[in-house]
Order: sequence, then C-alpha cells, then structure tokens
Amino acid sequence: MRKYTSILAVAALSVWTQSARAHGIAGNRYFDGTMTFDDPAVADEAIVPDFSYLSYPTQESNVLESRINWSFARLLTPTLAATLDSGWIHQNWLIGHTSGFDKTSLGLKYEAYRDNKHEALASVSLAWGIAHSGAVGVGADAPNTIQAGVTFGKGFGDLPDSLSWLRPFAITGAIVDEEPVGQAGRALAPNLATGTFLSVSSPAVQTLHWGFSIQYSTLYLTRRFDGGAPKEEPLNQWVPLVEFRFDSPSGQKTVATANPGVAYVAVTWQASAEIILPMNHAGGNGPGFRAQMLLFLDDLIPLVFGKPLLTGAPPENRQITW
Repeated sequence: MRKYTSILAVAALSVWTQSARAHGIAGNRYFDGTMTFDDPAVADEAIVPDFSYLSYPTQESNVLESRINWSFARLLTPTLAATLDSGWIHQNWLIGHTSGFDKTSLGLKYEAYRDNKHEALASVSLAWGIAHSGAVGVGADAPNTIQAGVTFGKGFGDLPDSLSWLRPFAITGAIVDEEPVGQAGRALAPNLATGTFLSVSSPAVQTLHWGFSIQYSTLYLTRRFDGGAPKEEPLNQWVPLVEFRFDSPSGQKTVATANPGVAYVAVTWQASAEIILPMNHAGGNGPGFRAQMLLFLDDLIPLVFGKPLLTGAPPENRQITW
C-alpha cells in the first residue's frame, strides 16, 4: 500500500510541475505577468488586451495616447516559445487626432535557468521588429530592429525563519537592447501654428528598455505555505506589486515611470491593473492607467495548447528536487 501511495504522490507532483512551468511558477512562487516589461515565464499564453492611457510630451507638443496591445506565445518545446506582438494606438493632439497600428514583432523566448527550491527563474529572448509594419500617423513607421533581452525572477520564500516577514516578496526584472537595422522611418508631427500635421523623419535610435518589479505573494499569508515542497499551485491569489519602467534612447532623456497596482491570478487567466506615475517630465504630464488580461492557453484550451508544438510531449524531468 505504501508503495502505491508513493507512486501516486510522485505522479501528482509531476502533474503539478508540468502546469507550474506553464504558469511561470518556480517552487511556491508565482511570478506575476507584468505589464510594462516581459516576465520570465515561457508558456502558451495570450494577452488580449493590454490597455494603457497616458499623456506625455513629444514632437514639441503634448499627446494623450491610448494603446491596446496584444501578444501571443506558443511553446515549440517545453522551454522554447515563439512570440508575436503588436497593437493599436490612438493619439489626441491639440490640433486633432491620429490612429494606427503599432509595430509588429516576431521572436523566440527560451527558459535558460530554473531553481524551484530557491524560487528562481530566468529566460533569454531575441525578437525582430518588422520594418514599416506600424503606422506613420502614430510614429510607428520604424526600421527593422533586433531586440535581445534577459528576464528574471527571484522569490524570497527560501529565507530562514528569522527573516520570515520577507518571504512573501519577490523581484522580477528585464533588460532589452533594441538595435535599429536600416534607415529612418516617417512620423506625423503637429504644427500648432497652421493647425496641420507635417510628415517628418523618425530617426532610428538604439534604445535600452529596462525595469524591475517588487511583488508580494498573498499565498504566504495563508496556511497553504509551510516552508516545504508545494502541495498545490500558488494560484487563486492576489499579488500587489509595483513596476518601475525605464526607456533610455541613445543620446536622449530616459523615460521613467512607477506603476503600482494589483493582479489576481486564477487557474486559466490573470487580470491586472496599475496606475502610471511619471518619475520625470519625459515619463508623462500626469497619472495614467493601464489594465491587462492574460490568458493561460494550455489550461484554457488544453486540446490545442496542451503540448509543445515540436516535441508533442512535456519534458520528462519536471519533478521538484528539494
């Protein structure tokens, strides 16, 4: 009887870790699907939509911009995913408004490191921003770009009892170097004197996108966590967090924002909302807002997304070793 009980326990843990990898879970830690930069998870997932609303200075004027972005990721192997993202932008200027598609990007994302016991996860990515796939009217008519990035997450649930108050916290972060390849694109700039838009050159600029988040897992406030191996997925919980995002174009001022908010993660989806707080003048003219719906496609549509596209089977060694 004890033998069969052990077999069932191992099987249950194997199932848990398969789903955990898909959700971006390491040990007892769920890493929130952040909205201002990519998270370290590699999974079958879709973001539909990611909405943001912010006023900021640009083109020697001010613009009130609304964005509806979307993205899709499909596992090719248990640790490698193909990614696609784009969006729609609407801009209100003092003299009128412009609308159009954002630039489309195609990429690959690979889970490079995992330590379940110490709640650590890291991934690398490489993406191609497709030249002229965005609209001139919203300044998205950019040349080809190569975007190389690193994302990571580290939870503190492995801390000793003397620091138990820190266990609910985790940090995630990302660094993406966007290098232009090709000539400048075009954009529309408002001419306040004539009340018309002028077509101007949109120079290709190397930009470093970087940021980090501080997250708080409410799982650690319940009896579900006892310091040992996880008995169930850390889902169905609230995750308060604050994200800090920075965009640093070469030779120009860094755009900086702080983004406090909260996420709720369920079994098949995560919903998040944040306030956008500019940290400098380039970051915005006042507070903005952002909200996102993240879908876990492997759990939502398991018949279609239940297995990686190329291997057709989950990895053989997913059991957590403590």
